[in-house]
Amino acid sequence: MKRREILETASACVCGDRDEQYGNPENSFALISRLWNDYLQGGAERKPTPVTLDIISPRDVAAMLALLKIARIRGGQKHADNWVDLAGYAACGGEIEGGK
Repeated sequence: MKRREILETASACVCGDRDEQYGNPENSFALISRLWNDYLQGGAERKPTPVTLDIISPRDVAAMLALLKIARIRGGQKHADNWVDLAGYAACGGEIEGGK
C-alpha cells in the first residue's frame, strides 16, 4: 500500500464511514475520555468527592489510540490497516487540538 493510498483510506474512514458509524471524533473521544476517567477513578465503587479529577482528555484519547496502533505494529503481524488507523487517529487528534 502506497502512502497516498494509506492517507486516502484513512480519510475515507474518518471523514465518512467512522463518522456515520460512531459520530464525530470530538464527541466520540470526549465520551471515551469520560468513560476512561471514570474507570480509572473507580467508577461506581469510588466514594463521592466534591471534585472529580479528569486526567484523560479527548486529545489524550487520540494519542493513546495511536499508541495502541503503534503497539500492534511493533508486536503483531504486518497489516496495512494498522497504519491506516494510525493516520486516522493522528488526523482526529490534530483536528481536536486545532479546534476545527
